[in-house]
Amino acid sequence: QVQLVESGGGLVQSGGSLRLSCAASGVIFRLSAMGWYRQAPGKQRELVAIIISSGTTNYADSVKGRFTISNGRSTVHLQMNSLKPDDTAVYYCYFQMNTRDYWGEGTLVTVSP
Repeated sequence: QVQLVESGGGLVQSGGSLRLSCAASGVIFRLSAMGWYRQAPGKQRELVAIIISSGTTNYADSVKGRFTISNGRSTVHLQMNSLKPDDTAVYYCYFQMNTRDYWGEGTLVTVSP
């Protein structure tokens, strides 16, 4: 019923920037949180940034000062600056609605040395 679609991934050199976007379609009800996770090769999926309904944000220590999360009613964005090779991963959009978790298919970000 609810589908999340990410865009903005791609290949960028170290020090470059990308902006990821995610749009939710379908019925949106009791939205309580939205954000971004990532999974690098050989690693577990980890939280990158999240924003809750109050507007409070939280970032992984590894991206603080470089990434910024923002949102609309049914969209969430991640501005990524000063990218490093360690940021290479599949990035997943995440919404929590009506206490349930919803995930995007993922968009690949590759940062070359």
